[in-house]
Amino acid sequence: MRQVLLGTAVGDSVGLPAEGMSRKAIARRWRGVWRQRLVFGCGMVSDDTEHTVFVAQALCRCGGEVEIFRRLLARRLRWWFACLPPGVGLATARSILRLWCGVPPNCSGVFSAGNGAAMRSALIGAYFAGDPRRLEEFVHASTRMTHSDPKAQTAALAVAVSAAAIVSAGPGARISSLGILAQWRACGANDPEWLGIMDKLEGAFLADLPVAGLATAMGLEKAVSGYAYHSVPVALYGWQRHQGDYGTALTSVFDCGGDTDSVGAICGALAALQADIPADWLAGLRDWPLSRSYLDDLAKRVVSGSRGGISLRWAAYPVSNAVLLVVVLVHALRRILP
Repeated sequence: MRQVLLGTAVGDSVGLPAEGMSRKAIARRWRGVWRQRLVFGCGMVSDDTEHTVFVAQALCRCGGEVEIFRRLLARRLRWWFACLPPGVGLATARSILRLWCGVPPNCSGVFSAGNGAAMRSALIGAYFAGDPRRLEEFVHASTRMTHSDPKAQTAALAVAVSAAAIVSAGPGARISSLGILAQWRACGANDPEWLGIMDKLEGAFLADLPVAGLATAMGLEKAVSGYAYHSVPVALYGWQRHQGDYGTALTSVFDCGGDTDSVGAICGALAALQADIPADWLAGLRDWPLSRSYLDDLAKRVVSGSRGGISLRWAAYPVSNAVLLVVVLVHALRRILP
């Protein structure tokens, strides 16, 4: 669990400064050198990490009951939104507003196939690695709260089964590309669009294409969008192709541009289950209240099965969000200046 939480946070923090930039713009500005750049060489996290933390907290307290998990996650999302997070996705914002209006969390999601559910599902896969039925049940509960499009469920499930496959295989084991591809296909077996993307992934595996090559084959030669059927396959391929090398896996997906923080968070969660996170990237993670020590403590609670969990300093969130908003606006201004 520690690897998933830290892998998500580091991938999120390294990719965040480049969010929305094209592949060419990234290459022109940073020349392929990736590190935290948000605030004087340090990195902050976005909703990708925050939602994963909320899932971990809910898993701590739910006792394995999906309805309790659903209520706990919905409560955290409501209060998180009340703290005015910058950059929240439109679908997530609309669904949480529905939660505030009293819509039950099992039907609060709006029809969207964004990657908001996929970015928080790796932890569910790792937690329920030995129980496929409950894995799917909890992924559905998490997804349906914000995204009702079946495509969002398919993408989130593909991330979760990847994490489960890594945990089930054990330390040091390598996941077969064709074996995991069969599991990905099964996640959307009735969706021709998903199966077509899986065909492209299979071709990329057989041709040993770089991650940028897959993105180009998918029509994403400029940047990877936040559409779950774009971001998730790129993140999955980046992890699978570079198993055992966290830095290379993350760099390969960052170089594709676009939704770099979410793609980095998804790929980072999976890659960290098989490889050490580079020490300089870990050292560059300087967020608050979601500090490294907080993530470590939360992971211990999840692994131990503690029902208590550890609460967040909700009063700190408006301050943290205001700081992040200012920093993001400064970065946006720098992009348009010569």
